[in-house]
Amino acid sequence: MDLHVEGVKKVYGDGPTARLALDETSFTVESGQFISIVGPSGCGKSTLLMMMAGLLKPTAGGIRLGSTPISGPPPGVAVVFQDYGRSLFPWMTVGKNLSMAAAADKLPKAEVARRVDEALTAVDLAGTQALYPWQMSGGMQQRVAIARALVIEPTVMLMDEPLAAVDAQTRADLEDLVLALRDRYDMTVAMVTHDIDEAVYVADRVIVLAAHPGRLIADIPVDLGRRDQLTTKAEPEFVKRRAEVFTLVRRPAATSSAGSDAELDGRPPELKA
Repeated sequence: MDLHVEGVKKVYGDGPTARLALDETSFTVESGQFISIVGPSGCGKSTLLMMMAGLLKPTAGGIRLGSTPISGPPPGVAVVFQDYGRSLFPWMTVGKNLSMAAAADKLPKAEVARRVDEALTAVDLAGTQALYPWQMSGGMQQRVAIARALVIEPTVMLMDEPLAAVDAQTRADLEDLVLALRDRYDMTVAMVTHDIDEAVYVADRVIVLAAHPGRLIADIPVDLGRRDQLTTKAEPEFVKRRAEVFTLVRRPAATSSAGSDAELDGRPPELKA
Protein backbone atom coordinates (compact mmCIF):
# COMPACT_ATOMS: atom_id res chain seq x y z
CA MET A 1 0.00 0.00 0.00
CA ASP A 2 1.40 3.42 -0.98
CA LEU A 3 2.16 5.97 1.74
CA HIS A 4 1.26 9.54 0.76
CA VAL A 5 2.68 12.62 2.53
CA GLU A 6 0.64 15.59 1.32
CA GLY A 7 1.58 19.17 2.12
CA VAL A 8 2.53 18.29 5.70
CA LYS A 9 3.48 21.14 7.98
CA LYS A 10 4.26 21.07 11.73
CA VAL A 11 4.38 24.04 14.10
CA TYR A 12 5.28 23.66 17.78
CA GLY A 13 3.85 26.20 20.23
CA ASP A 14 1.61 29.23 19.72
CA GLY A 15 1.92 32.97 19.21
CA PRO A 16 5.34 34.66 19.23
CA THR A 17 7.06 31.55 20.59
CA ALA A 18 5.70 29.28 17.84
CA ARG A 19 8.39 27.35 15.95
CA LEU A 20 7.96 26.03 12.43
CA ALA A 21 9.63 22.62 12.55
CA LEU A 22 8.58 21.30 9.15
CA ASP A 23 7.31 23.33 6.21
CA GLU A 24 4.98 22.04 3.51
CA THR A 25 6.40 18.69 2.41
CA SER A 26 4.95 16.18 -0.03
CA PHE A 27 6.10 12.85 -1.44
CA THR A 28 4.78 9.32 -1.98
CA VAL A 29 6.43 6.07 -0.91
CA GLU A 30 5.32 3.31 -3.22
CA SER A 31 4.41 -0.08 -1.78
CA GLY A 32 7.53 -2.14 -1.13
CA GLN A 33 9.95 0.78 -1.49
CA PHE A 34 12.71 1.60 0.98
CA ILE A 35 13.32 5.32 1.52
CA SER A 36 15.90 7.07 3.68
CA ILE A 37 15.19 10.50 5.18
CA VAL A 38 18.24 12.69 5.78
CA GLY A 39 19.01 16.30 6.56
CA PRO A 40 20.86 18.54 9.04
CA SER A 41 20.23 18.11 12.76
CA GLY A 42 16.97 19.70 13.83
CA CYS A 43 15.42 19.78 10.35
CA GLY A 44 12.33 17.79 11.36
CA LYS A 45 13.26 14.27 10.23
CA SER A 46 11.96 12.56 13.36
CA THR A 47 8.96 14.88 13.49
CA LEU A 48 8.07 13.80 9.96
CA LEU A 49 8.46 10.13 10.82
CA MET A 50 6.30 10.44 13.94
CA MET A 51 3.56 12.07 11.87
CA MET A 52 3.82 9.21 9.36
CA ALA A 53 3.36 6.84 12.30
CA GLY A 54 0.28 8.69 13.54
CA LEU A 55 2.05 9.60 16.80
CA LEU A 56 2.03 13.34 16.03
CA LYS A 57 -0.70 15.35 14.35
CA PRO A 58 0.31 17.65 11.45
CA THR A 59 -0.51 21.33 11.82
CA ALA A 60 -1.49 21.35 8.15
CA GLY A 61 -1.66 18.82 5.35
CA GLY A 62 -2.16 15.12 5.85
CA ILE A 63 -0.78 11.62 5.44
CA ARG A 64 -2.59 8.67 3.87
CA LEU A 65 -1.89 4.96 3.85
CA GLY A 66 -3.52 3.98 0.59
CA SER A 67 -6.83 5.86 0.66
CA THR A 68 -7.08 5.94 4.47
CA PRO A 69 -6.02 9.15 6.28
CA ILE A 70 -3.64 8.58 9.20
CA SER A 71 -5.09 10.23 12.32
CA GLY A 72 -3.55 7.87 14.89
CA PRO A 73 -1.32 4.79 14.91
CA PRO A 74 -2.69 2.77 11.98
CA PRO A 75 -2.85 -1.03 11.95
CA GLY A 76 -0.01 -2.64 10.04
CA VAL A 77 2.49 0.15 10.75
CA ALA A 78 5.41 -0.62 13.08
CA VAL A 79 7.94 1.83 14.54
CA VAL A 80 11.54 1.06 15.58
CA PHE A 81 13.27 3.70 17.70
CA GLN A 82 16.95 4.52 18.16
CA ASP A 83 17.10 3.88 21.90
CA TYR A 84 16.48 0.17 22.29
CA GLY A 85 17.42 0.52 25.98
CA ARG A 86 14.23 2.50 26.56
CA SER A 87 11.95 0.77 24.06
CA LEU A 88 12.48 -2.71 25.55
CA PHE A 89 11.19 -3.62 29.00
CA PRO A 90 14.27 -4.82 30.95
CA TRP A 91 12.18 -6.70 33.54
CA MET A 92 10.54 -8.83 30.85
CA THR A 93 12.11 -11.67 28.90
CA VAL A 94 12.66 -11.34 25.19
CA GLY A 95 9.69 -13.59 24.56
CA LYS A 96 7.38 -11.45 26.70
CA ASN A 97 8.66 -8.24 25.12
CA LEU A 98 7.66 -9.61 21.74
CA SER A 99 4.38 -11.12 22.92
CA MET A 100 3.21 -7.72 24.20
CA ALA A 101 3.37 -6.34 20.67
CA ALA A 102 0.64 -8.77 19.61
CA ALA A 103 -1.57 -8.16 22.65
CA ALA A 104 -3.73 -5.52 20.98
CA ASP A 105 -4.69 -7.97 18.23
CA LYS A 106 -6.00 -10.50 20.80
CA LEU A 107 -4.48 -13.38 18.89
CA PRO A 108 -4.61 -16.99 20.12
CA LYS A 109 -1.59 -17.97 22.22
CA ALA A 110 -0.43 -20.45 19.59
CA GLU A 111 -0.42 -17.74 16.91
CA VAL A 112 1.49 -15.34 19.16
CA ALA A 113 4.09 -18.02 19.88
CA ARG A 114 4.43 -18.74 16.16
CA ARG A 115 4.95 -15.07 15.35
CA VAL A 116 7.49 -14.63 18.16
CA ASP A 117 9.47 -17.66 16.99
CA GLU A 118 9.35 -16.51 13.37
CA ALA A 119 10.41 -12.93 14.19
CA LEU A 120 13.35 -14.02 16.33
CA THR A 121 14.46 -16.47 13.66
CA ALA A 122 14.25 -13.69 11.05
CA VAL A 123 16.70 -11.53 13.06
CA ASP A 124 19.03 -14.48 13.81
CA LEU A 125 18.04 -14.72 17.49
CA ALA A 126 16.17 -18.03 17.49
CA GLY A 127 15.93 -19.60 20.94
CA THR A 128 16.49 -16.41 22.95
CA GLN A 129 12.94 -16.09 24.34
CA ALA A 130 14.03 -16.78 27.93
CA LEU A 131 16.82 -14.18 27.99
CA TYR A 132 16.40 -10.67 29.37
CA PRO A 133 17.45 -7.65 27.26
CA TRP A 134 20.16 -6.70 29.77
CA GLN A 135 21.82 -10.08 29.15
CA MET A 136 22.38 -9.16 25.49
CA SER A 137 24.77 -6.91 23.58
CA GLY A 138 23.53 -3.63 22.13
CA GLY A 139 23.31 -5.10 18.65
CA MET A 140 21.29 -8.05 19.91
CA GLN A 141 18.93 -5.74 21.78
CA GLN A 142 18.27 -3.74 18.64
CA ARG A 143 17.55 -6.98 16.79
CA VAL A 144 15.01 -7.76 19.52
CA ALA A 145 13.44 -4.32 19.00
CA ILE A 146 13.20 -5.00 15.26
CA ALA A 147 11.78 -8.48 15.91
CA ARG A 148 9.12 -6.96 18.17
CA ALA A 149 8.05 -4.74 15.29
CA LEU A 150 7.84 -7.79 13.01
CA VAL A 151 5.46 -9.61 15.36
CA ILE A 152 2.54 -7.52 14.10
CA GLU A 153 3.47 -8.57 10.54
CA PRO A 154 3.59 -4.95 9.35
CA THR A 155 3.07 -3.68 5.85
CA VAL A 156 5.00 -0.50 6.74
CA MET A 157 8.03 -0.18 9.02
CA LEU A 158 9.16 3.26 10.18
CA MET A 159 12.64 3.46 11.70
CA ASP A 160 14.05 6.45 13.60
CA GLU A 161 17.86 6.20 13.49
CA PRO A 162 17.65 2.53 14.49
CA LEU A 163 21.35 1.78 13.96
CA ALA A 164 22.92 4.90 15.47
CA ALA A 165 23.72 3.38 18.87
CA VAL A 166 25.71 0.32 17.72
CA ASP A 167 29.32 -0.18 16.61
CA ALA A 168 30.36 0.03 12.96
CA GLN A 169 30.52 -3.72 12.29
CA THR A 170 27.16 -4.34 13.94
CA ARG A 171 25.72 -1.43 11.99
CA ALA A 172 26.82 -2.95 8.69
CA ASP A 173 25.31 -6.31 9.67
CA LEU A 174 22.03 -4.65 10.67
CA GLU A 175 21.87 -2.68 7.41
CA ASP A 176 21.93 -5.96 5.51
CA LEU A 177 19.45 -7.48 7.94
CA VAL A 178 16.93 -4.66 7.45
CA LEU A 179 17.20 -5.04 3.67
CA ALA A 180 16.62 -8.79 3.94
CA LEU A 181 13.62 -8.25 6.22
CA ARG A 182 12.08 -5.77 3.77
CA ASP A 183 12.13 -8.49 1.14
CA ARG A 184 11.09 -11.31 3.46
CA TYR A 185 8.07 -9.47 4.86
CA ASP A 186 7.32 -7.48 1.67
CA MET A 187 7.28 -4.23 3.65
CA THR A 188 7.46 -0.57 2.80
CA VAL A 189 10.27 0.98 4.87
CA ALA A 190 11.09 4.59 5.77
CA MET A 191 14.24 5.16 7.82
CA VAL A 192 15.60 8.37 9.33
CA THR A 193 19.39 8.41 9.52
CA HIS A 194 22.27 10.87 9.93
CA ASP A 195 24.68 8.48 8.19
CA ILE A 196 24.85 9.36 4.49
CA ASP A 197 26.62 6.13 3.49
CA GLU A 198 23.86 4.18 5.24
CA ALA A 199 21.12 6.30 3.66
CA VAL A 200 22.36 5.55 0.15
CA TYR A 201 23.26 1.91 0.81
CA VAL A 202 19.85 0.78 2.05
CA ALA A 203 17.47 2.97 0.05
CA ASP A 204 15.66 2.95 -3.26
CA ARG A 205 15.23 6.71 -2.78
CA VAL A 206 16.78 9.31 -0.47
CA ILE A 207 14.52 12.10 0.77
CA VAL A 208 16.61 15.18 1.67
CA LEU A 209 15.27 17.88 3.98
CA ALA A 210 16.63 21.41 4.32
CA ALA A 211 17.36 22.94 7.71
CA HIS A 212 15.30 25.35 9.83
CA PRO A 213 12.53 24.85 8.93
CA GLY A 214 12.70 21.44 7.34
CA ARG A 215 11.30 21.07 3.84
CA LEU A 216 11.84 18.72 0.96
CA ILE A 217 14.67 19.87 -1.30
CA ALA A 218 15.48 16.64 -3.14
CA ASP A 219 14.08 13.18 -3.82
CA ILE A 220 17.01 11.18 -5.16
CA PRO A 221 16.62 7.76 -6.80
CA VAL A 222 19.27 5.13 -6.01
CA ASP A 223 19.78 2.35 -8.54
CA LEU A 224 22.15 -0.14 -6.95
CA GLY A 225 20.39 -3.48 -7.41
CA ARG A 226 21.36 -6.10 -4.86
CA ARG A 227 23.52 -4.60 -2.08
CA ASP A 228 26.75 -6.04 -0.71
CA GLN A 229 28.96 -4.35 1.89
CA LEU A 230 32.17 -5.38 0.12
CA THR A 231 31.35 -4.15 -3.39
CA THR A 232 28.36 -1.79 -3.41
CA LYS A 233 30.13 1.14 -1.75
CA ALA A 234 32.78 1.10 -4.47
CA GLU A 235 30.26 1.23 -7.32
CA PRO A 236 30.11 4.49 -9.34
CA GLU A 237 26.36 4.86 -8.65
CA PHE A 238 26.96 4.68 -4.90
CA VAL A 239 29.84 7.17 -5.00
CA LYS A 240 27.81 9.58 -7.15
CA ARG A 241 24.69 9.47 -4.99
CA ARG A 242 26.70 9.72 -1.77
CA ALA A 243 28.40 12.90 -3.03
CA GLU A 244 25.05 14.30 -4.12
CA VAL A 245 23.39 13.72 -0.75
CA PHE A 246 26.45 14.95 1.17
CA THR A 247 26.49 18.21 -0.82
CA LEU A 248 22.81 18.82 -0.15
CA VAL A 249 22.99 18.10 3.57
CA ARG A 250 26.02 20.36 4.03
CA ARG A 251 24.76 23.33 1.98
CA PRO A 252 23.39 26.43 3.80
CA ALA A 253 19.65 26.61 4.34
CA ALA A 254 17.67 28.30 1.57
CA THR A 255 16.89 31.96 2.27
CA SER A 256 13.55 31.94 0.46
CA SER A 257 10.67 29.53 0.09
CA ALA A 258 10.20 30.68 -3.51
CA GLY A 259 12.54 30.09 -6.40
CA SER A 260 13.17 28.37 -9.67
CA ASP A 261 12.60 24.68 -10.19
CA ALA A 262 16.34 24.12 -9.91
CA GLU A 263 16.48 25.97 -6.60
CA LEU A 264 13.54 24.09 -5.19
CA ASP A 265 14.98 20.79 -6.32
CA GLY A 266 18.00 21.67 -4.22
CA ARG A 267 20.63 19.88 -6.27
CA PRO A 268 23.57 21.63 -7.89
CA PRO A 269 23.36 21.30 -11.70
CA GLU A 270 26.50 19.18 -11.85
CA LEU A 271 24.87 16.58 -9.61
CA LYS A 272 21.57 16.25 -11.44
CA ALA A 273 20.87 12.96 -13.22
